[in-house]
Amino acid sequence: MVLVGLNLRPALSSLAPVLTRIQQDTGLSALSIGALTTLPVLCLGLFAPMAPWLARRLGPERALAAGLGLLAGGLALRGLPTVPTLFLGTLMVGAAIGVAGTLLPALVKRELPAGADLMTGVYTMALCLGGALGAGLSIPLSEWLDGWHLGLASWAALALLALAAWLALAPRRDETMLPGGGGSMRAVLGQPLAWQVMLFMGLQSSLAYIVFGWLPTLLVARGYGEAEAGWMMGASVMVQLPAALAAPWLARLGRDQRPALITVLTLIAAGFWLLLVGPAYLRWLGIVLLGLGQGGGFSLALTLIVLRSGNSRLAGKLSGLAQGGGYTLAALGPLGVGVMLQLGLGLGTITGALMTICALAGLFALFAGRNRRLEVDDAGRLITR
Repeated sequence: MVLVGLNLRPALSSLAPVLTRIQQDTGLSALSIGALTTLPVLCLGLFAPMAPWLARRLGPERALAAGLGLLAGGLALRGLPTVPTLFLGTLMVGAAIGVAGTLLPALVKRELPAGADLMTGVYTMALCLGGALGAGLSIPLSEWLDGWHLGLASWAALALLALAAWLALAPRRDETMLPGGGGSMRAVLGQPLAWQVMLFMGLQSSLAYIVFGWLPTLLVARGYGEAEAGWMMGASVMVQLPAALAAPWLARLGRDQRPALITVLTLIAAGFWLLLVGPAYLRWLGIVLLGLGQGGGFSLALTLIVLRSGNSRLAGKLSGLAQGGGYTLAALGPLGVGVMLQLGLGLGTITGALMTICALAGLFALFAGRNRRLEVDDAGRLITR
């Protein structure tokens, strides 16, 4: 599970540092580049709801293996230096990550029900490490392999390694023998708690994908060099590692997760402000605050899925809704930044938009963070308890 998590971000974070090179080589407009950064996030949202359906028909283990295979294929396809293959490979990558990322919380809930929140922190830490490696190594790999397209394609090797390990080591269980019902997706859609988790997931994820898609570009606009901007992004993602691991543990200290959620959102807002409009000498403080906030925020968002569901089947359905709807909403974030850049709006306006997203995420955190859980009662009805 940790090795799978390591593969769920390099395909996204490795793209942002080379966007300028892609634009120069392909002649794509800023709006088209914005679409390229939005496409994988949108695919995450569109394909995540397919994960429970695939898990029922193939079994969650085989469905996850299929996702890893699609991820490796999409990454390899981005190695062809043409615009159609770049967009098609990026679409495949987004679809694969949408399926694999949705299946993981349910598998964690099934295999480690008592410690699902802490295990979520462990694989989220691996996910953040993958994001940091993608951001930090993107430019060096492109230069070493003599092309951004080969640098992007090189991450297929890591996906194939994860696929081989998963096929050899994945746990296998008969899902029909597991206790507890899962209710219907329609019943899940009828629960306000499920929508609150989804909206929090979407809003905090939009901030994360703005970082993956546009932070280096915004830092270059602030006056930093291309390589320095890539390493600053990589450093921020690296800081996410301890926060991702610690956040679920800290969330256990209280009766609910609202204080932890508001704390991480405050850190995110402060980090963005310092990086984009604050004093330049405080930029590394901004990097640290942004990394701590986003690592903790994403880890807590995934933890909410397992904490707000009574069994692994419910976790799978809630994961499909939270990540499917959430990532579809999150896709508006990088697209919106691309539109603002196309219109020539300044960093002050973009920072204001980011602060607004943080405030909205905080509003839904106050609802999603309460000590509530979706369960199936003795009559087979889905309830919030």
